[in-house]
Parts: sequence; structure tokens; C-alpha cells
Amino acid sequence: MPPLPILAKPLALPLVLVLALGALAACDGGPPPAPPEIRPVRVATVERSTGGEVVSLTGTVQAETEVNLAFRIDGRMVERLVNVGDAVRPGQVVARLNRDNEENNLRAAQASLTAARGQLTEASNNYWRQSELLRDGWTTRVRFDQAAQARQTAQAAVDAAVAQVGIAETRLSYTELVSDVDGRVTARGAEPGEVVQPGRMIVQVARDEGRDAVFDVPPTLKDQTPANPVIEVLLTTDPNVRTTGRVREVAPRADPVTGTFQVRVGLVEPPAAMRLGSTVTGRMTLGASAGYAIPASALTRADRQPAVWVVDPRTETVAVRTVELVRHDAGHVVVGQGLEAGEVIVTAGVQALRPGQKVRLLGVAR
Repeated sequence: MPPLPILAKPLALPLVLVLALGALAACDGGPPPAPPEIRPVRVATVERSTGGEVVSLTGTVQAETEVNLAFRIDGRMVERLVNVGDAVRPGQVVARLNRDNEENNLRAAQASLTAARGQLTEASNNYWRQSELLRDGWTTRVRFDQAAQARQTAQAAVDAAVAQVGIAETRLSYTELVSDVDGRVTARGAEPGEVVQPGRMIVQVARDEGRDAVFDVPPTLKDQTPANPVIEVLLTTDPNVRTTGRVREVAPRADPVTGTFQVRVGLVEPPAAMRLGSTVTGRMTLGASAGYAIPASALTRADRQPAVWVVDPRTETVAVRTVELVRHDAGHVVVGQGLEAGEVIVTAGVQALRPGQKVRLLGVAR
């Protein structure tokens, strides 16, 4: 059987190749693993907060006290002698009502007084006659007592009539609305020809005694304000016109629309250029807070607590750390605990990081 060795050689060569490929495959563990992702981030160095924060708000100049001048009686207003912007003085007539009804009432009261005085004269004469007759024994005690009572009743009628005349004269004087304050008219509430009711505002007068700068203050700033702060107030159109003031009144309730609190700052010797209605800017320095100031963009959350990403400069990896906030606004955050001066924190891209991730620092802001 000589051909057999010749057939065995072709079969051995493919077997050797298969075994070699299998050995190579066994030694190869697949494609090499990808290098860990290095994410570029912007960072900042933590620094201690050393100075106070200056806050500015815009407000308007208003009178410290405004009074509404109104008629005490109803009637048709025939004349209003002042307008918005006019100055008024005590004793100045501001408006007038139609006097016809009140003059008629006064004449009627005077007529009643005349009649009552006539009855009193008759009753007095009768009393004295009865007194003399009783002394001489020509009348009875009953008639004398009746005369005395009639005289007393007539006297009471006279007193009532005098009071009615006084009331009528007073109501007649109420047809003229007279100012009792120094100030300037800021609003009007009725026009000539209207029938007005008692107490309806005819004109509003801003008194000259003092002026306030009125600001709408957010609740966060209201809670941070120190006790009895000094407010610097500047005229918005001309910052060289300035004065100071102190908080005089804080609204107990927030505005239902804006959520802000109205704060009135009493101005100390306001310049003449700070007229009523002028726009002013109020500045106040908040005291320095013990802590570290960082950008608000560095803030994230971990375990439902405020946190930041801290960079390890040796390994260039990040770790999340919870912090305690002292104060924050739209741009900056003051951290009380959780950070140390000189540490590097991530200020941009905090939402895409994971603990232990390597990062590439784009720049350290100070």
C-alpha cells in the first residue's frame, strides 16, 4: 500500500494551520480598552469673602404724609380752585358746593328761633303776672305752676332753635372746602358739576413736612438687612444729587403680584432737585458674611443637599462635597462650611461629572 503516506501530508498541513490560528486567538484578549474620558471643565479657586456686598434698588420720591381733602356734607360741586401740581396753604379755599339748600336751611332755622323767642316772651310775661297775682292772693298755686312750666318750655325751645341755627351756619360753612395743611396737590378725585358724597376725596395733598424714598424690596434682601441701616439715596438722572436716609416703615405684607415688600426711607434734608415723583437709586452695603464666595454656577445637589465638585490637583479627579450656604443670589453663593481657601472647584459642566472622573482644567478663575 505505497500511496497512503502521500495522502497523509496534505491533511496534516491544514490541521497545523487551524491549531496555530486557535493558539493565536487564545492569546489575543480582544481589542485594547479605550482610555478613560478626560472631560474639560472650568474651575475657580475658593477665596474667603472679605467685603460687604453693595445692593442697589430703584424707587421714587414720595411725600412722607399725604392727606385727602373732602367735603363733610353732600352736594353738587360747582367749583374746584386747584389742580394737580398746585401749592396749597392753610385757610385756602380748595373747592365749593352749591349753597342754595344750606342757605334755605339757615333761614328756616333763624325763623324758628324768632318764633321760639316770641313764645318765650309771652310765657315770661304770663309767669310774672301769675307771680304778682299769687302774692296778692288773686290766683291759685296751680295756675302759677303752669305759667312757670310754660316759661321753662319756651326757654328750652329757644335753646333748641339757637342750636339749629348754629348747625345750619356750620353746614353752610362746609360748602367751602378749606385746606388745613401746607403742601402740593398730587391727585384730584372729582370735577365741577358732580354730586359728591361726604368724605369723597376731592384733592390729595402731599404735605411739605418730609419726603420718603419708596422702594420695592425682595424678601431675601429684606431678611438680610441689618438693623437701622443707613441708605445712600441718589437722583437717578444726576448721581451728584444725593442724600442719606433711614428706614422709616416696612410693609407688613408682600405685594400679591410682585411678592416684594414696600419700604419707605425717610430722607435727611432732601435736596430741592429730589422732587415728588423723581426716580432715585438707593444703595446699601450688607455686612461681610463669614464664609467663601463662589460662583452660583458651581452649585449642584448631592443627597438632597447643596454641593460642589472639588478637584484634586494631584490626580486631576473630581469628588462631590456637600456644603452649607450662608447667602445666595442669582450670581454668587457664600458658603459657610464645607470648603477651604485655596481649593479648586468646578464652575461649569457640573451636571456631566461623576465621582473620580479625570478632568482637564481650562483655567483657574480667582
